[in-house]
Amino acid sequence: MAATETEIRARDRAGARAAGAPRPDVPVVELKDVTKVYDGGSVGLDHVSLRIGRGEFVFLVGPTGCGKSTCIRLLMRELLPSSGEVFIAGRDIGRIPSKRVPHLRRNIGVVFQDYKLLPNRTVYANVAYSLEVIGESRQSIRRKVPDILRLVGLSTKLHAYPDELSGGEQQRVSIARAFVNHPPLLLADEPTGNLDPETSIGIMQLIYRINRTGTTVIVATHDKEMVDKMRRRVIELDGGRIVRDELSGLYRPDESTREFAIRLRGEMGVGDEGNPN
Repeated sequence: MAATETEIRARDRAGARAAGAPRPDVPVVELKDVTKVYDGGSVGLDHVSLRIGRGEFVFLVGPTGCGKSTCIRLLMRELLPSSGEVFIAGRDIGRIPSKRVPHLRRNIGVVFQDYKLLPNRTVYANVAYSLEVIGESRQSIRRKVPDILRLVGLSTKLHAYPDELSGGEQQRVSIARAFVNHPPLLLADEPTGNLDPETSIGIMQLIYRINRTGTTVIVATHDKEMVDKMRRRVIELDGGRIVRDELSGLYRPDESTREFAIRLRGEMGVGDEGNPN
């Protein structure tokens, strides 16, 4: 039987406590006057300051080269700022020793446009791998992986390989892998970039479901229509600077995942065929 949203939410709260989740008054993400200049002189971010609270759903938007991916990479600590400070759950991650960075990343789920699945591993093994590398027990893996695959609608695809899946299914595996440990923060870099409108809605519905468990979600995207219809907070970047930070109040905060999908399909003129949720 699939886990209910109540069960998923309870598990997420327990996982967040175990991960040392921030107090409600501490932002999950905070950038303080952050500038990133790459070798060669190109500017990724230019004196950017922002705060994102626990449980928020935020879009980063803007043209290619505006700074979206730089921001995501700074939050993963793939990059260090040239100046300024980057905080996750109140901690300056620039001061974390390199040997502690893997521990930081255990609490951050990341979803990429190109999925980054291991081609020679099954769906089950791809998701299990993300738990193996952080030392989860076999018993825990056997419990968590089927649960998360039910959540993302892939319970019948455990033994399939990535090249046997559609693009939307591959992205669902990527999301399952990112969320299987129930991190307090989920980063998604162009998660619908290679997908058709119907599949994109399904992926955003899944990410919204994860957000409803209490996880803070940041999505970098070019999909302006999707962003407009989602009606969540939008941070727009241009030339490495924030040019808009708009909190939309045009949605019901208690909107269920099914209501969300029905509304989104109606507003985007997409049929409901094949929707498993």
